[in-house]
Amino acid sequence: MGFEELFARQRIMAILRGLPTRETVELAERAWELGIELVEVTVQTADAMPSLRAAIAAGAERGRTVGAGTVTTVEQVTAVAEAGAGFTVAPGLDLTVLDASTEAGLPHLPGVATPSEIQLALGHGVEWLKAFPATVLGTAWFQAMVGPFSQVKLVATGGLDTRSAPEYLAAGARAVALGSALSDPEQVDHLAALAGGR
Repeated sequence: MGFEELFARQRIMAILRGLPTRETVELAERAWELGIELVEVTVQTADAMPSLRAAIAAGAERGRTVGAGTVTTVEQVTAVAEAGAGFTVAPGLDLTVLDASTEAGLPHLPGVATPSEIQLALGHGVEWLKAFPATVLGTAWFQAMVGPFSQVKLVATGGLDTRSAPEYLAAGARAVALGSALSDPEQVDHLAALAGGR
């Protein structure tokens, strides 16, 4: 299943970073209850793998896809594929990691921040891209990129919350990725509205 299918019914992905296993699963379940189907668990360090495996197991029980984030090496691709991840996400564009994910049968969402990176990714057959860091790039960047790259599908990631996310969607992002909002009581209701497309 590619990102076109993964994002077909929603415009939001939850990012769980650096959390203990139990809290990772609890927040993943909260995301699913809110209608956020896609969850990314970052694996920046090896000790994050138990949290990824636990979230994958919890997702499997509910028919939900859990991916691995901050995947920057071929070795990480192998590890998360063996763990059962449904997709991989990277902060930057590394064609070696992209190829490894593709060979493992995992859709890969590489990070981009320049027109050159977008063009390189498109030339490599990838249209879904993580625009990172989104709040540093700003909404004007998204508006500028969708002009020459009309086929690209950008997922705004980095520094967004439920208040700023709609601005990026309006500027041309196809989806947004949010992290700390799941643990912020003031944002939970807004998360549900975003997940429902309201």
